[in-house]
Amino acid sequence: MSAPATYSSQELDRSFVRSVAWGAAGDWITQIFAWASFLVVTRLLAPSDFGIVALVASFQPYLAYLAGFGIPRAVVALRDLSEDDLAQLNTVATIFGFIGFGLAALLAKPFAIFFHAPKLVPLAIVSCSALILNGIQSVSGALLGKALRFRFTSVMGAAIALLAAFNTLLFAWLGFHYWALVLGNLSATLVRTVVIVRTRPQSYAWPRWSSLRKPLMFGFHCFITLVALNSYQNLDDLMAGKMLGQTALGFYGLAWTLANVPLEKITSMVTTVIPSYFSVVQHDLPAVRRYVRGITANIALLTFPACVGLGLVAPEFIRVVMGKKWEAAIGPLQVLSIYAAFRSIFALLPKVLTAIGNPRFVMWVEIASLIALGSGFYVGSRWGINGIAWTWVLVYPWVAIPLVKKTFSTIGMTLSEYVGGLRPALDSTIAMVLTVELVRFALSGTTNQILRFVALVLSGALSYTATLLLIHRERAFGLLRFLKKVRS
Repeated sequence: MSAPATYSSQELDRSFVRSVAWGAAGDWITQIFAWASFLVVTRLLAPSDFGIVALVASFQPYLAYLAGFGIPRAVVALRDLSEDDLAQLNTVATIFGFIGFGLAALLAKPFAIFFHAPKLVPLAIVSCSALILNGIQSVSGALLGKALRFRFTSVMGAAIALLAAFNTLLFAWLGFHYWALVLGNLSATLVRTVVIVRTRPQSYAWPRWSSLRKPLMFGFHCFITLVALNSYQNLDDLMAGKMLGQTALGFYGLAWTLANVPLEKITSMVTTVIPSYFSVVQHDLPAVRRYVRGITANIALLTFPACVGLGLVAPEFIRVVMGKKWEAAIGPLQVLSIYAAFRSIFALLPKVLTAIGNPRFVMWVEIASLIALGSGFYVGSRWGINGIAWTWVLVYPWVAIPLVKKTFSTIGMTLSEYVGGLRPALDSTIAMVLTVELVRFALSGTTNQILRFVALVLSGALSYTATLLLIHRERAFGLLRFLKKVRS
């Protein structure tokens, strides 16, 4: 069940391609089931049913981070854990699952009073019982990832998503109202836990601090990292809603969602599986550099045209697709698209440092990001939602610089080597920007928004592709070969 101690680069590359393919397939199938179920369930349930469940979801992620306590990441990254260490960690993970559930039970009443929603108490307690299940299966699930069993986990994830969708629909049809949303997911989580634990059983042992100090400190650093990351990723919404009102938050939320769709859909194919592969090659720095350079270059080739292109055609896209009532979202969408492109190439670096054994530095970077971005959102709110959006572009690069320097020094990569891998995407994106602006100038007298939108999209796509094929033909065909391997 563990990854082989010796490997060839070709074998690992083939395994990586298969894992990305299965991960992408599982993710898209899961999304299809989730959206299909959501569309039907919205017909059966009232908006208030979704609202009360959203209140539970507002604090459950933090309890989930506590329940996990970074133990799955420690299991994947630390290759020298003995069977006894894993048994002790399994006990600790289960205990943290019960602790998370206990805190949820204690916080349910105060949250219900704060939101004036008495129904929240039993709903929160039942929903957060999933924390116990997550604690029970966390070590076994991490060991499946450590063994590179992504085909199994992807198929299982798609099956569990189908089960959750079916159960939610069934409970909604039977008249369970908001309970349908909770019980549908909870029943699927129970099945997932049983399948994982039976597939990769893990014994229990009484924890001893002397042997668990290293993995628990590793997990603690990951836990703080997740809390800080989740906090500053939600602070912009909080600041927009608090300082500017619900209407402004609606415009900003739409812009954020649209700008980050390409980033999430493309990078999620890789970031799910890459920690396990970096863990395998963590002592082979040339292999780590090869993966960082190659993965970053391919991600940039896909995300740069999608993110920057969306920002370029944001005025036409919003007016044609969303309607003129959403025009206030154009400004933040243009700005956030720049941030999304920037974020896409640096999202990999924290995972590199964590996988090769330095989560402490990542933790401090995320804490600094929380402080810097939180302050920036407050100041930026004086200029409306555009000012909040610009905070991401103006502040995030400064907190990312230490992360870049630390990663490069750790794995022995030079800045020129890294930028060289990005050249095809950068050159093609610059050509796309110039072409789209020229076409926009040529069509400045045209009032037909649909014609302008189609012309800008086609000209941008053609110029990006043509530049890539003319100047960086080998890199373009390399990406095509990779995508063909994933598809097959």
